[in-house]
Amino acid sequence: MNQTPIVKTLHWPNEQACQAYAQALAEHSLLRQAVLCLQGELGSGKTTFTRYLLQALGVQGRIKSPTYAVVESYDVSIEDEVFPVWHFDFYRFKDPNEWEDAGFRDIFASKGLKICEWPDKAAGFLPVPDVDMAFTVNPDESREVRITAHSAIGLALLA
Repeated sequence: MNQTPIVKTLHWPNEQACQAYAQALAEHSLLRQAVLCLQGELGSGKTTFTRYLLQALGVQGRIKSPTYAVVESYDVSIEDEVFPVWHFDFYRFKDPNEWEDAGFRDIFASKGLKICEWPDKAAGFLPVPDVDMAFTVNPDESREVRITAHSAIGLALLA
C-alpha cells in the first residue's frame, strides 16, 4: 500500500463489544492470510480479543496464552477449507534476534493467519502487518482500540 495508513478507533465499553468485533472480523475471508499485530500494556485485552477471535473461527476447547511457549498453532476449518492460525506472544523476548533464531521466518512466509502480541519485541524481523491494533484501558475499564490498516488486506478487514 503506497498511501497513508487508514486508522479507525473503536470504543469497547465491555467484553461483549470485544467479542462482537472479533466475531465480525472472523467473517472476513481475507483474515485467513492476514498478519495482525496487537499492542498494549499487560491486561489491556490483547489475549482476550485473540481468544474471542479464535473461538469465532471455530477453535474448540481451552485457548492458551503463548506467553511461555511463544507460539500456539491451530487448524481452522471454514467453508470446507482448512487453514492454519498462529498466535504469537513475544513478551519474553529479550532480543529481537530471538525471532530469527526461533525459525519463525518460514511460518510468516506461509499461508494462514498470524496474530502477534508484543510485536515490538521482534522489531525489525516481523513483516509489516496488515493490521495493527493498539489497546488502551480507560479509567472506567472500557477499551479504546486504535486499528491501523497497512495493506489492501488490512483495508478490507477495516471496512
